[in-house]
Parts: sequence; structure tokens; C-alpha cells
Amino acid sequence: RVWSRDGKLKQTLEKHEGPIFSLKWNKKGDLLLSGSVDKSAVVWDAKSGEVKQIYQLHSAPTLDIDWRNNNSFATCSTDKLIHVCKLGETAPIKTFKGHTDEVNAIKWDPSGRFLASCSDDRTAKVWQMTGDKCVHDFTDHVREIYTIKWSPTGPNSANANLPLLLASASFDTTIKLWDIEQGRCVHSLNRHTEPVYSVAFSPNGRFVATGSFDRNVHIWSVDDGSLVKTYAGAAGIYEVAWNRDGDKLAACFANKTVCVMDLRL
Repeated sequence: RVWSRDGKLKQTLEKHEGPIFSLKWNKKGDLLLSGSVDKSAVVWDAKSGEVKQIYQLHSAPTLDIDWRNNNSFATCSTDKLIHVCKLGETAPIKTFKGHTDEVNAIKWDPSGRFLASCSDDRTAKVWQMTGDKCVHDFTDHVREIYTIKWSPTGPNSANANLPLLLASASFDTTIKLWDIEQGRCVHSLNRHTEPVYSVAFSPNGRFVATGSFDRNVHIWSVDDGSLVKTYAGAAGIYEVAWNRDGDKLAACFANKTVCVMDLRL
């Protein structure tokens, strides 16, 4: 469903034949992309609600999708594959193979140069359109990696003077920060005691927030990996998200609550 700012229902988009796992606006804000258990990805015209294109490229559920720019995007699946697609093209413009188990999440970096992926095979990988093999294969986690996030730093970002980092959050209770230029882990954040489902960088790229099923939200310094602040909730945490100014952090919990923390770091 698409809603207006004042809460009015504008569109109901119906085409998928199974639960929808992922939904993303393109950068321009005129197209929506959805990925479903029905194995497909669908591009929608957000204003009219019409289907622009259906991509039926995976042989198993589509778990995540992410726009590279306004007309190209990537999809990943339990079939272990990653496809890069373009509007108007029926076949993938690139397919990345290398994971040995389902691919849980994919993310383009701010410049669209790197695509990161994470998997139940316990690895996070970084790909480039110029090659078929991953440029980095991060293997330090000892359990499944649920999600990944790029820092808002490096080329084409608001914090171009800071190095580009990738964060990976795992069921092994740790979060790892990877320096992409150096290709190494710069910090392993180890205070959670249950699987970590969410990680988010602050808008200035200097802090990272994490949420776990140990009921804690931790906020860490990106510079030295130190724990800066902890918020203890009453249930497991599925997602954390900063506001645009970086002075508030929201978290959603398994007990049906959403908390907003006022952070003056």
C-alpha cells in the first residue's frame, strides 16, 4: 500500500502471489521495487500503481532487493544467486555466484560501485560490476549473517572524508566493521549475547547502533569500536533506525512496541 503524508491510502498494489519480504523506493521516488516468496521482483509506478515490469529470474524466494540507481537494481534469493537487473531488460545484466547458502541481504554502497551481500553460509561478500568474482570475501563470522549496512561515508557520500565501511550483523552475537579499501575487519563488536538482527550507522558515520534478541540496543563508536551507550528494552529487537539529524534512534521490539531514544552524543 502507498500512503500520502497525511495518512490517506493512495494505492494498493496487487500482483504478488506470496508474502513480500522486501520493498524499496528508487532514489528519484517515482518507482517502487518489491521482492516476494513467489520468487519474483516487481517494479511499480508509485503514482499510478501500475506494474512497470515483472522479473521472474530466481528459482526460489526473493529475500532482498536494492536499487543501484533510478533504473537498475539487485535481487537475491534462497537459490544462492544475486541478479543485477535493469528496467526494460528481461534478462539480468549481471549474475553473481559464490555463496553456498541462501543470500539474506544485499546493499549497494553510496556510490553504486560496490554491492555487498550476506548469507547463511556465514560470509559477507563484496562485488563489482566489472568482474564475476567477489572482490572481498569476509569469513570471520561463525554463524549466519542476517544483515549488512554500508556507512554513509566515502566517495559520493555526505562524509566523503571518512573511509567506506561495511557492517555485518550475525547470529553469532557479533557485529563486524570492515574497511573496504583495506579489505579487513577493523572492529568486532562483542557485547551482545543473542543473535543481532539490525545494525545502522548514524548520519555522520561516526556511530553505529545495533539491536539484538538480548533486548539491548547498543551504540558504538566507529573510530575505536568502544561501547558508548546501551538501552535495555523488554523484548527482542528487530530493527533500529536513526533520524536524519542523528540525535534520535528508533527501535522496534518483539512485544509490539516502538521506542524512540533521544541521543545527544
